[in-house]
Amino acid sequence: MKLSEQDRVELQTVLGSDSYDRSVSSRARIVLMYADGHRKSDIARLLRTTRPTVDKWLDRYAQDGVEGLVSWTSPGGPRQIPDRIRARVLALSRTSPPATLGISHWTSPEMSKYIKKTEGVYVSARWISGLWKENGLRPWREGTFKISRDLHFEEKVRNITELYLNPPEGEVVVSVDAKTGIQALDRTQPALPMTFGKTAKRTHDYVRNGTLDMYAAIDVRTGKVTASLSKTHATPDFLRLMKRVVADYDSETKIHVILDNASVHLSDDTNKWLAQQKGRVVFHFTPTGASWMNQIEIWNGIITRKAIRRGTYHSVKVLAKAIEAFVDHWNSDCTPIKWTATADDILGNVRFVTAQMERLVGATEIGNVVQKRAA
Repeated sequence: MKLSEQDRVELQTVLGSDSYDRSVSSRARIVLMYADGHRKSDIARLLRTTRPTVDKWLDRYAQDGVEGLVSWTSPGGPRQIPDRIRARVLALSRTSPPATLGISHWTSPEMSKYIKKTEGVYVSARWISGLWKENGLRPWREGTFKISRDLHFEEKVRNITELYLNPPEGEVVVSVDAKTGIQALDRTQPALPMTFGKTAKRTHDYVRNGTLDMYAAIDVRTGKVTASLSKTHATPDFLRLMKRVVADYDSETKIHVILDNASVHLSDDTNKWLAQQKGRVVFHFTPTGASWMNQIEIWNGIITRKAIRRGTYHSVKVLAKAIEAFVDHWNSDCTPIKWTATADDILGNVRFVTAQMERLVGATEIGNVVQKRAA
């Protein structure tokens, strides 16, 4: 049995802690002696116990760590961590660590040390990890968010979710946006392929061979993607894609286009082209600051993960061919991206986050949040 330094510290803490009875200390001693190279029969003799007992506690430690030793006290029922300690750990986990610790977020070893220091009670890092898992807490992860300040936020959310969930019969709904600054990165040495027991590897450094912009549209009902590549993402690039999209459908088919509020989508040339469509093409704009509602963003994430991020490109031309190949492959067996969030789901989540922000910073309205933070 091999023990990490953290495991050894935990076991030695159990030996000197008043929080555990002597039976738990004896079990910790069994594990330490076995890790130090003592034979099981010698451990049983020195600790005046039996060989089956030694085997039992070694097995339980292997399965559950220190908590495997704590959970099986004799006589009587299992020893429990006090409820106040459980509540304390859960409360601390949902706040930033004290500035005096100099850490940005909690880890289970840091929490274990802090509880021992402030509460005088030892709980293992493994127990804390289990408590986090039990309560759906993941301090090591962090997401992003932004509250839209669009005055017509609810109206736009309901409009777009209705198009996703119930596309008008006989009409087309497409989601359009640009993915800008796609880098043609070439590694300085050949990549090493994956083999048994080892991951694929690539050099940490690279040569940057230029960038490429991509306008793409996804048909919400079928999942088919239309893409247009260029060195820029100006109004002509956007209209080039829109003309390709319009050409894909019958001249009598009405086309609903979901867009964000980028300037090229609102330019004079765009509005002129839109007027020429005589109502056949209708633009629906996501709320400002909420481009995550644009379904093409999901597809942009897919192509990034599956093709772009791990690719090696000697030139922009090679990058373009790789993107075109991915689009062709996608369309050969495409399926629609399933949108499940209703307008009420989204609005409910936004109201919850807004309330949290107001409570945390004492703001009376969302517009005060940044000001409060800066003060």
